[in-house]
This record gives sequence, C-alpha cells and structure tokens, in this order.
Amino acid sequence: MSNQITLTALQDLPLVKSGDDLCSLITDGLTRLPLVLCDGDIIVVAQKIISKAEGRTVNLNTVSPSARAMELAGETQKDARVVELILSESKSIVRKKTGVMIVEHNRGWIMANAGIDASNVQSDGGEENVLLLPLDPEQSATNLRDALMQRHGCDVAVVISDSFGRPWRLGTTGVAIGASGLPSLWDRRGEVDLFGRELIVTQQAIADEVATAASLLQGQTAEGRPVVHMRGLDFRGHASAHHRPASDLIRDIAEDMFR
Repeated sequence: MSNQITLTALQDLPLVKSGDDLCSLITDGLTRLPLVLCDGDIIVVAQKIISKAEGRTVNLNTVSPSARAMELAGETQKDARVVELILSESKSIVRKKTGVMIVEHNRGWIMANAGIDASNVQSDGGEENVLLLPLDPEQSATNLRDALMQRHGCDVAVVISDSFGRPWRLGTTGVAIGASGLPSLWDRRGEVDLFGRELIVTQQAIADEVATAASLLQGQTAEGRPVVHMRGLDFRGHASAHHRPASDLIRDIAEDMFR
C-alpha cells in the first residue's frame, strides 16, 4: 500500500432506474472527471443504486400485512406494511421498541428495520415506494467488478456500502454489505508489531473501513454522490491479504456477546 489514499466522488450521475447499466453509468462518470481506472483502484457504490438497478423498489400500496405484522406494528407504532416487509427480509427479531425493529437480516446482518428505507426513493402518482436491500450484494459486487474490468482492462475492486448504526455509539457509519476483489477481512494474526510482539487477535475490517471513508463523500441526505473512486489502497503485494467477501465480516452467533 502507498502512504497516500485518494478518494474522488463521481459527479452528476443520473437517477438510477430498474435495469440501468451501472458499469456504463460509472464509466461515464469517470470520463467526466476525467479519471482513468488503474490496477488496484476501488469503486465504492452506495447500496441504494444497486437496489434500484436490480428492481428492489416496493410500493407499499401493494403490501398486505399479516396478523403478525399488525401485532408488531401496534407494539412499535410502525406502518404495518413496512413491518410485513421487515419480517419477509429477516430471520429473527433481536430487539424492538417504538419506531424501530432490530432484526437479523436474511443475509446475516444485525440492523434496524432490515435496511428498508424510503429516503431518496422516488414515488409517483400515489405510490408509496420503499427500497429493499439487494438480494445478493456479494454477487452484485462481483458482477459489477467483472463488467468494469472487462470494460477498462484493469484489475479493480468493488465495495457496496450501506449506513448502519452501532451498539453503544450514536450515529450511522458506512459499512460493506458486498465486496469483490479485496480482503474484506484481513487476518493479521501471526504478524508482529513494532517491538516484535506477535499479533494474537488482530483482524482488520478492510471493506468496512473503505465504506466508511467513502461515506464521507457520499453523504447521508441529498448529496447525490453514490459512487466514489479510491486509489492507493492496493493489496496485491501482500501475501496475507487474500480476497475475501464482505460476508466474512459477520460475527458468528457463538461469538456474539450482544444478543
């Protein structure tokens, strides 16, 4: 890795619709900068444009709440239709209170409301649209990486980012829900520190750190910068930095001290 990392947000990307070619949209954004992709570059893409392109928008007017959803809606004061979607996207409910349900998502993440969100989701003609997370963000990252490498002829990585809250700390921060082409979890156990002491527990959440850095440019409201280019974080010279998916970051329930 170099001693400098550069992050650049792509500007003036159009609003993404179902079926859009994200590789082409990103390529056009790089051209406008102008910026040429190189080996080792990382493209960080906000989950919302992945979900929009993959048709994960749901009109709440089409959702019929179950009895269980109606019961939970009464307990949490949430829209029963949203609760029904949360249940369909989740394995279990971890905690609940007025306004929020903390669940184990079908993909294994512990998160609020199964990641279902209406912010920056367009609704027309009486629609009440919300957005679900991608069905398989790891595959989405791999597909986009493959397309970018074929188009640009270089070895790049892709991280799909989302905003999560954290136990014991306020505020949201960027995390990786999908990744391809980099060590999402870099196991550094067995290496030594500055004084020769062997590292016993150190595993670095690379993909989450990449997502967090990019989120400073992507923003959380109306910034309209869902794609960030990163240069300088190149792992190809590190034998221990094997490519690993973002799913490797999920702590096994046997090691989970918070549930």
